[in-house]
Amino acid sequence: MLNSVKLLLGKNPVRGVALAASLFCLLASSVSALEPGDTAPAFELPGVRDQDSAVALEDLRGKIVYVDFWASWCLPCLRSLPQINTLYEQYRDQGFEVVAITIDDPIEDAHEFLADLETPLAYHLVADRTTDVMNAYDVFGMPTSFLIDRQGVIRKVHEGFREGDTELLEQALVELLNEER
Repeated sequence: MLNSVKLLLGKNPVRGVALAASLFCLLASSVSALEPGDTAPAFELPGVRDQDSAVALEDLRGKIVYVDFWASWCLPCLRSLPQINTLYEQYRDQGFEVVAITIDDPIEDAHEFLADLETPLAYHLVADRTTDVMNAYDVFGMPTSFLIDRQGVIRKVHEGFREGDTELLEQALVELLNEER
């Protein structure tokens, strides 16, 4: 095998880098990411702020749950988190929960980020300091979110955040809220 790799690479370092990049893309695209229809992996994570308690996904069974992975260095998160808060305030009495999971380490980065928001977030903020939960959900970019139904099944996966995404989320949420329990 090593001789085959040497043959492919030859003496040209540019060719070697190009081949390595191609192999990485091939391997990355073959990774099995979570998708709609999969059961959401269980987790229990500690709160971020003093007022945030630990959250276990299992304790939210029977509700529609939006799990949102974010980080303080993520500029789209700065826009998305407050907009998700607006949806949460509107639909929480109908059984909608939001769990925003930060991967910040040190956690003080998350505290500073949250302090800079104009609107305090009313939903669950928890920390995945080991990134074990992020890995269980196959998250590769920030933000990445999962809309989970009352039975714990992922119904929608969304990566990134652009204008109009909140409206799409609200449509999917309303459909789930209108489904029979």
